[in-house]
Amino acid sequence: MRGSKVFQKIVSPKLVAVLIGALVLLGTSGLGMAVFGVFQGFTDHITQQISKDKREFVDAESCTQWFYRQLKKKPPRPQVEMLSFPHSLLTQETHPCLSQYPNGLDGARAAFSRTQTSLSLSLNYYQFALVGDGNDDGEYNATELKDVLESFDMIFHEGDAPFEYVMVLNHKFDTVRQAVEFTVLTKGMGTLYGRGYRFTSADQAALSRILG
Repeated sequence: MRGSKVFQKIVSPKLVAVLIGALVLLGTSGLGMAVFGVFQGFTDHITQQISKDKREFVDAESCTQWFYRQLKKKPPRPQVEMLSFPHSLLTQETHPCLSQYPNGLDGARAAFSRTQTSLSLSLNYYQFALVGDGNDDGEYNATELKDVLESFDMIFHEGDAPFEYVMVLNHKFDTVRQAVEFTVLTKGMGTLYGRGYRFTSADQAALSRILG
């Protein structure tokens, strides 16, 4: 793949040797052999995005609630004799939600909806990645990897190195997420289920840890 040369420029020769060694093991052991590092590289990429999505969702939710609270408050009584602003008014005027969402409640609500959708997609994608690890050993073997790729209508090339699979899977995640294509994810999950994969108790435990 074209990404091979670029990848070798940004990683140490030692790591490249390890990945090539893993590829050799794959070639000698058939479809049952683990393709070391692909599952971890794929799920790490998704969990990083989940962490970002969670922070943005919490911020939007918090500001949406803050704006609603402001609507319920009565305006402060005029204090002509005072030379400084009341503390409560100063707190409101300098609240970070005001600078983060200049359009007020409408902007916060729009961000809340958008971030909720992004977080939902990332979490469902993580669930997909977990389901693809059919035997719950924390690695994709070649059969599992082949099924995961084919569920997205991508081709499994047995001669590719592990890092190349990671690049392909991560790029697919980024593309689906950017386009908010839930249908692609639903189709992929349906394909895995059609091949006998299931969301197991181990998968649920892993998802619960991410949800915190």
